[in-house]
Amino acid sequence: MRLKIFFSGILMIFVQTACSQQAKQQVMKLNQLTDSEKAVILYKATERPFTGEYVNTKDTGVYVCRQCNAPLYRSEDKFDSHCGWPSFDDEIAGAVKRIPDADGLRTEIVCANCGGHLGHVFEGELFTVKNTRHCVNSISMKFIPKNNNKMEKAYFASGCFWGTEYHFMKAKGVKETTVGYMGGRTQSPTYKEVCAGTTGHIETTEVEYNPAETSFEELLKLYYETHDFEQVGGQGPDIGEQYQSVIFYVNDDQKKTAEKYLALLTDMGYKPATQLRKAEEFWAAEDYHQEYYDKKNGTPYCHVYRKIFK
Repeated sequence: MRLKIFFSGILMIFVQTACSQQAKQQVMKLNQLTDSEKAVILYKATERPFTGEYVNTKDTGVYVCRQCNAPLYRSEDKFDSHCGWPSFDDEIAGAVKRIPDADGLRTEIVCANCGGHLGHVFEGELFTVKNTRHCVNSISMKFIPKNNNKMEKAYFASGCFWGTEYHFMKAKGVKETTVGYMGGRTQSPTYKEVCAGTTGHIETTEVEYNPAETSFEELLKLYYETHDFEQVGGQGPDIGEQYQSVIFYVNDDQKKTAEKYLALLTDMGYKPATQLRKAEEFWAAEDYHQEYYDKKNGTPYCHVYRKIFK
């Protein structure tokens, strides 16, 4: 009888712990992961040596968890161990948790905030004076450069630029928005010319944001959650090439992130019609188009927010 009560107590503790961890995961805001990111971060796979994005990175900054954005490592603690994976001889205090590996031999390291798998830690190799090597998968991290307080820009087209701007100008970390035209042939186009469909331009919103407060990824989520990205050749009742769903990327990082989310949406069962195009010269629209809905005290007729991502 006592043995039965003992095991019942153990089972209850296990269930309570599991429920507590699950509740924490639900409350914690986590980034959407690709299948390859899930394989490493959730299911503890290992990326192939010398293939990771941060194996040879020497820039100054901080490495954060790809799943929850918690700071993990400083660039000054990174060193070249020639092992094929990013190596650090120290972590940010309290950021990394050590647990016994399932193989019974090694020590696994996970993000102390969300539990995402990072890699393994080794000691006694004499690589540095700290005599410690955190061997981390690049795919488990994101790198934030030190000089990340300067403003960055992103360009989104999702139908009538009035509605696109309406949502972005209210987003956290966004400092300024401007509606205008991009992607066409005509220099200094007017609204009338763009509407005539002869310029090749697309109604676009320029978003200037502080990367220390938000990220291109967060803006991208908002972009997809505020328009019908499956509609071809327009948005709602606005039909024409100037109303297409387009992301104009300014660098390879934005392009890769956009490609990641197109793949995620496809995996979720959507059929995204969004085009990815390299950013060209942006032409600001006429003054009366800027912050249109705020001036009119109105709301968009074809840009309604709906939650898609966790």
